[in-house]
Amino acid sequence: MVATQQALSANGPLADWPGFVERGAQLRLAAAIAQAMDDRAVLIAEAGTGTGKTFAYLVPALLSGLRVIVSTGTRALQDQLFQRDLPRLRHALGARLRVALLKGRANYLCLYRLEQARLDRIAGSVHAVELSSLAVHAQACADGDIGAVQHIAEDSVIWPLVTSTIDNCLGSDCPRYAECFVVKARAEAQAADLVVVNHHLLFADVALKREGFGEILPGAHAWIIDEAHQWPELAVQFFSESLSSRQLLDLARDAQTEAQSASAALGSIQPAAQALERCVRDLRLAWDPLPARAPLSLALAHDPCVDSLDALDAALAELQRALEPQRERSPGLAACAERAMQFEQRLQRLHSGGDGDAQVRWYELSSRGFSFQRTPLDVSAPLAEFRRRTGAAWIFTSATLTVDGQFGHFAKQLGADTPRTLLEQSPFDYATQALAWLPADLPDPAQRDYVPRLLQTVLPVLQASRGRAFLLFTSHRALREAADWLAVRAEFPLFVQGSQPKNRLLEAFRQSGNGLLLGAASFWEGVDVVGTALSVVVIDKLPFAAPDDPVLEARLASIRAAGGNPFVDWQIPAAVIALKQGVGRLIRSETDRGLLVLCDPRLQLRGYGRSFLRSLPPFPLTRDPAMAMQFVATC
Repeated sequence: MVATQQALSANGPLADWPGFVERGAQLRLAAAIAQAMDDRAVLIAEAGTGTGKTFAYLVPALLSGLRVIVSTGTRALQDQLFQRDLPRLRHALGARLRVALLKGRANYLCLYRLEQARLDRIAGSVHAVELSSLAVHAQACADGDIGAVQHIAEDSVIWPLVTSTIDNCLGSDCPRYAECFVVKARAEAQAADLVVVNHHLLFADVALKREGFGEILPGAHAWIIDEAHQWPELAVQFFSESLSSRQLLDLARDAQTEAQSASAALGSIQPAAQALERCVRDLRLAWDPLPARAPLSLALAHDPCVDSLDALDAALAELQRALEPQRERSPGLAACAERAMQFEQRLQRLHSGGDGDAQVRWYELSSRGFSFQRTPLDVSAPLAEFRRRTGAAWIFTSATLTVDGQFGHFAKQLGADTPRTLLEQSPFDYATQALAWLPADLPDPAQRDYVPRLLQTVLPVLQASRGRAFLLFTSHRALREAADWLAVRAEFPLFVQGSQPKNRLLEAFRQSGNGLLLGAASFWEGVDVVGTALSVVVIDKLPFAAPDDPVLEARLASIRAAGGNPFVDWQIPAAVIALKQGVGRLIRSETDRGLLVLCDPRLQLRGYGRSFLRSLPPFPLTRDPAMAMQFVATC
């Protein structure tokens, strides 16, 4: 611990770095983390923006002499840690230990699937140029990370063709196993002292360990979970069982591609695969009259939906029968047969399994596809059991973990009964750097004219700020309505979520100098615009979860059945943490200045509004629009 404190002090090895200053909150956080690592304890630490929490956990991790896994919420932060922060810190601290970066398999080119895609008659002709360039990239690069490929869009349809999933990976039976980029990355991780991963990969590892299939990550003495506010909901996703149209269509395509390489196999496999494709399309059409997302029981009350599920089940069984005699022809055909069997079993469980207190079955429809889910309502027990089995230290940190200064909501979801806790406020001077305006006389957010009334109210402030604003919405419907309204009334450039990839949209906003960026859920967190390009953040409503979410409905019913108050025990705490994320977009450095506009009148009219306001950084508050415009004009 002494070494950690010395490293982060004013006369330590980092003292000569540009912009480095000794921070009391950072020292206290680093000391708590170092002690938790020594004691193999569970620590939950909220560190406000500007605390320097990244160095506060990396320094003790590098000096501990322990094997450490650091998990982040995004690949962007994962890359930042590995490519920028860790090399600088290792050099400054003289830490001679091995570090590794490990991402999920979808981030690496699969040499076998790339080869198969080039041989496929349809994919090989439609995507010939891209596939050829990826083949060249695969030969030239050392790690196969598709993040280095700049000339193909992130959402291109080609990526599922050339990367693997847990369903279609051939494992050690793959002809290209010895050259596999995923295998090489995992081998490096197994040999490393510190491994940087992301939450999705970590939960995939947890799920594998629970099912007894081995592990992806090496054993560790300490696990550091950054952006930990995402952890509980991600855990729910990974402990769910799902089946989607995407998985089924991928199976049908892969089965036909593999059959092309095995003489006489195509004649029996192709009709069954094409029949599966038709059943997937027919099911989506049969479910079209239903709500986009609802409990599965709603669909099972309609005969056309039940008939389409039965037809899908029969098509999977037929494809499995066609593939079974071909198993010995190639590892690819054997893997397809195994997938068909697993998908059929999964569909039967999703179709016929009952709903209990501990889980909910539901479906979700997209424009062209669907997914079925069976989701647990409470994952605290398996998370607690996993931590217990590791015998390791667990550090959870984020800028948004508390509600009214308390960690109870987050700790309960982790199954952590008596964790150590630490709350460090942001060092920013909100009294001079920021102001929060709560507009008066706005209607109830449920009213149909809420969005235009809100925009009429805030437009003078946006004019006073000369644009330079984020407008954050709790729904895509409200975002689209606002975009249409502002397009004919605002003289500033509009940047609307979905119009281009997120990174490009943010860069264009920064470059504009006077833009208005309209975003929904994904822009409430993980977005960092420092400086005068962003001086206003407008939040339309308190971010209560959508009432049509079948998992939320079941969770609230479970809380009610146990004698709790669902609104107080779940909905308010979850919304507080989400609001804190959105508010955190405004002040990102010691020199930033800005206006926060909290439009929801419930903050002023409902008793629970005080809990939201007390949970935010200490913004000065005003209800005077003239004061808001005067302040923002100076930002």
